[in-house]
Amino acid sequence: MYDVIVVGGGPAGLNAALVCGRQRRQVLLLDSGNPRNAPAAQMHMFLSRDGFPPAELRRIAREQLTAYPTVEMRDAAVTEVTSGPHGFTVTLADGAMCRTRKLVLATGLVDVLEEQVDGLSEFFGRGVYHCPFCYGWETDGMSLAVLGHEMPQVIQALYVADRFSKDVVMCTNGYSVTESAAGHLAKAGITVEEAAVTRIEGEEGAIRMVLADSRVLRRQGVYYGAPTRQHSPLAEQLGCQMLPDGCVRVDECQRTSVPGVYAVGDAARLESLPFPLDFVITGAADGARAGVWLDQEIFGEDVDFGH
Repeated sequence: MYDVIVVGGGPAGLNAALVCGRQRRQVLLLDSGNPRNAPAAQMHMFLSRDGFPPAELRRIAREQLTAYPTVEMRDAAVTEVTSGPHGFTVTLADGAMCRTRKLVLATGLVDVLEEQVDGLSEFFGRGVYHCPFCYGWETDGMSLAVLGHEMPQVIQALYVADRFSKDVVMCTNGYSVTESAAGHLAKAGITVEEAAVTRIEGEEGAIRMVLADSRVLRRQGVYYGAPTRQHSPLAEQLGCQMLPDGCVRVDECQRTSVPGVYAVGDAARLESLPFPLDFVITGAADGARAGVWLDQEIFGEDVDFGH
């Protein structure tokens, strides 16, 4: 039996495995190899690694984990997790089964891209950006569009116009915004384009948004805060409490509502926070936090302070 199985090999899962492995816990890291930030060429706001390729960070982290005989890594997807009186049984896609005392879910979120806009997936992370914290500095002074019509996209357009560009168009993709939102957008000097966007083409830095009426809106960058969903159903299968936005509810120690199960990264958040942070550095911090408190939980069980 392992002390810890970590499901997910992104920054959160890798750091959880590192912390636990260094405390001589027997760790199994399972990675299906499909990171959310795969389209991104660079990551930002990670001290000493600003502008670093996320794929290279993952490679280095996995290489460093090989120095610890307490950590085993497998490139494998998990299909099922069941709980029992002494821990959890994890079933892999090839049918193999592994047992563990504690479980860390680092499975992440998936961006759900609107299929009716051709080219959106192709340019996501390469001209179409999800986050002005991650890409705002790089798009400073550019002509920008924000795609969407609901309040989160309205707020994003207002934020982008306030921080990075005086030339912002909000493309509502065939919808209208509320009268209140329209007033705020107008006050900020943001043009509202209600025609549906049928296709995105061009190249990074020179995006062409083809509208339903055949007009072409030329922008140097586009922001699109895509809706998200859980990458894996494991948290719900285990009965973890979920928040209204689909995130796993965790406490300050990254514990879920199911004893022995921790959740880290952008798939989980405190209930007091308005939304999850999807930065690489905060994912790594979640993993470290879970690793520390998970180790202490095992230690307390083994020492049995209550007797």
